[in-house]
Amino acid sequence: MIHSYATHPAGAGPAEKVALVVGAQGVIGRTLVEHLAGLGDWEVIGVSRRGGPPAPRVRHVAVDLLDLDATRAALGGLRTVTHVFYAAYQDRPTWAELVGPNLAMLTNVVETVDAASPALRHVSLMQGYKVYGAHLGPFRTPARESDAGHMPPEFNVDQQAYLVARSRDAAWSWSAIRPSVVCGFATGTPMNLVMVLAVYASMSKELGLPLRFPGAPGAYDALLEVTDAGLLAKATVWAATTEACAGQAFNINNGDLFRWSELWPAIGRYFGLEVAPALPMRLDSVMADKEELWKAMTARHGLAGHAYQEVSSWGFGDAVFSWDYDMIADGSKARRFGFHEYVETETMFHALFDDLRRRRVIP
Repeated sequence: MIHSYATHPAGAGPAEKVALVVGAQGVIGRTLVEHLAGLGDWEVIGVSRRGGPPAPRVRHVAVDLLDLDATRAALGGLRTVTHVFYAAYQDRPTWAELVGPNLAMLTNVVETVDAASPALRHVSLMQGYKVYGAHLGPFRTPARESDAGHMPPEFNVDQQAYLVARSRDAAWSWSAIRPSVVCGFATGTPMNLVMVLAVYASMSKELGLPLRFPGAPGAYDALLEVTDAGLLAKATVWAATTEACAGQAFNINNGDLFRWSELWPAIGRYFGLEVAPALPMRLDSVMADKEELWKAMTARHGLAGHAYQEVSSWGFGDAVFSWDYDMIADGSKARRFGFHEYVETETMFHALFDDLRRRRVIP
């Protein structure tokens, strides 16, 4: 049987749970903040470099987490945090260079909050399929949480090792969440597949072009999955508040599989585009000169006015579209522990494109 952590003394009303969401302006963090605030029994503190506007039950803190003194100044007074949800990320040119800053940010947050808040009960770490070596090339699929590790460097692995060691003598536990490519709304982030698809398709339509898959030839038929940001938020909170999940890692994905060769025509239909044969090209190159086109589209269609840099994740699109091997993980462990929700992927993409239109991000 799975028991939830107690949140209040016997006979008392529900006590406030205080979530510190680190990386609150990214695709993952933004949705997690909204989900927690909507649950009604959480106070939410969002942490990011940019900060954000306050909302009911939500306030934001802007801080550079690589600066330990700044982190202590910004977070050292938070004496009631019960849960840390860590989803921050710093990009670097090489895999080896990712380790130092990403481990330092996590360490700075955990050490500061642990010293400040005697109420801390759990630290949730957002990871990904890099734990399985998915970024390096074909890997064992479907990947399972119990799979053997691979040759370092890998910052996800180092972050988890730090939490395992740090929590041994602490009053808090940890869990690790491993989504596939996360799909949701955010601007100004380096990893946003939904924005890649939506802006690429919108520009193709503006130029009177068919929609061509730009990735590696074998990637068009590889077997893939993605993770809806809303589903991920639910799973992350579930794991962080379910006692049996302490000290566990979970793959979280939508629950269905697809191939671009099957999904691409559906994306084309959504945008009213014919689909032409795939044509390998690097988006970070062919889209580099499209800022003037974006400005013209913004004016012509009355869009919200996001700068081209805010809606461009072309390098990430190139990475995703280069996967000419299966990119899937076994999600059954989470189901065995009690999380049974799923999302149909084609419906998810349509809903997220609808949301971008409602926000006037795309025409």
